[in-house]
Amino acid sequence: MDKVKYRTLTPEIAAELKRIVGDAYVIYGDKERLEVFSHDEIPGTEYRGMPEAVVRPDSAAQISAIMKLANLEKIPVTPRGAGSGLSGGAVPVSGGIVLCLDRMNRILDIDVENMMVEVEPGVVTNEINEALRKHKLFYAGYPMSLETCFIGGNVAENAGGGKAVKYGVTSRYVLGLEVVTPTGEIVELGGKLVKDVTGYNMVQLMVGSEGTLGIFTRIVLKLIPLPEFQVDLLCMFRNTEEAVGAVPRLMTVSGIIPASIEYMNRIAVKGACEYLNESIPYEDCGAMLLVSLDGTDQERLADEYEAVGLLCREHGAYEVYVADNPSISERLWRIRRNIGEAFNVFSKRQSGEDMVVPPASLPAMVAGLERIAERYGISVPCFGHAGDGNVHARLVCPPEWSDDKWNSELPMILDECYRDVAALGGRISGEHGIGCKRKKYMDKVVSPEYISMLRAVKKAFDPNWIMNPGKIFDL
Repeated sequence: MDKVKYRTLTPEIAAELKRIVGDAYVIYGDKERLEVFSHDEIPGTEYRGMPEAVVRPDSAAQISAIMKLANLEKIPVTPRGAGSGLSGGAVPVSGGIVLCLDRMNRILDIDVENMMVEVEPGVVTNEINEALRKHKLFYAGYPMSLETCFIGGNVAENAGGGKAVKYGVTSRYVLGLEVVTPTGEIVELGGKLVKDVTGYNMVQLMVGSEGTLGIFTRIVLKLIPLPEFQVDLLCMFRNTEEAVGAVPRLMTVSGIIPASIEYMNRIAVKGACEYLNESIPYEDCGAMLLVSLDGTDQERLADEYEAVGLLCREHGAYEVYVADNPSISERLWRIRRNIGEAFNVFSKRQSGEDMVVPPASLPAMVAGLERIAERYGISVPCFGHAGDGNVHARLVCPPEWSDDKWNSELPMILDECYRDVAALGGRISGEHGIGCKRKKYMDKVVSPEYISMLRAVKKAFDPNWIMNPGKIFDL
């Protein structure tokens, strides 16, 4: 735990917070209501921390006043969006204030001529594209949990998602930010500019900073034309080796860049289908690829999906199902999106991992995970974004193990997983972030000098270490 000395949030400070945002928008002294803000979506109870107060501002000016007060009183502040994260990034591990941004949920401007949109951080990500649809534009950096997550959290984590292989992750689309610093200044970074080299690239420093350097109050996003047509292919393989082995070939041999290449092993698919009462024929399948292609030319798209389907068959797929209408596509994607939720229901004793390697090393990473799972006798549902080398692995505790056995074995399992990933040139998180969940493993994949640089940046922005402490690295 960080060794900074923080002060207790007193009734007098709570009264001042109410003066800033209004009585109705401060929770203080109500343990039951505060408990909701003590965790994110990590299963179990290990990564939790009770806030002393929850404050719900609705403007940059209010956030500025809150931060000036917190900085003066040495009270930690943890920004929170939808709370849908999987790294403990929104968990107030040092107590203090949770700054909930759900009231700042306005789409401020849809600039069709510049192909940009300006939003507040509490906008649900899916609502951005719903608003853009009539303009035939879309924001392409969205993650898989687009119907629940907030755009501010996506920017804070530099979220990826299913379409990152073609369209890239959040950082590609963030052009401007209004940020409240830990000391309460309101600063504008970037703007409606496609090119900008006026000093350091502060926008990209803030993207992915996990709420440790400031709070976003306005976000400018780049848009692209909405593809008119989409086709999804569900490619069934007998085993994992053939499925993940086909991915590099899809990327290099076909000359086609799919919007998505999602990988799911049999355990993952079975869990999601049972959870959803879905009946796709997975019984003979060891692994699946869900390949999505989109474009504006329907005939060319048909040629592309036929070529991709043929290539998958040449590399081991025994069946390729084509989903060329929205209802069938949604049925397939619903399975993929609900794998994590399914295993949250089946077992609370698990560890959700988010490892990433160079795309061509994906087969080696998955093979290593399967060897580790077999050696320890655990199950590892694997699913994720095969086209960009990012796989989510749920390390699931066998039901017969005691809590003590699981708690003693898990660190060794994670240590092996991360050592394998590091050897392949990978990292311990591709899109979920480090937060408090993975910070003790940072030295497995980065140097002490790198972590020292991060600390120096943090100190420059946040001299009193009040902004989301306990995340990414210890102070």
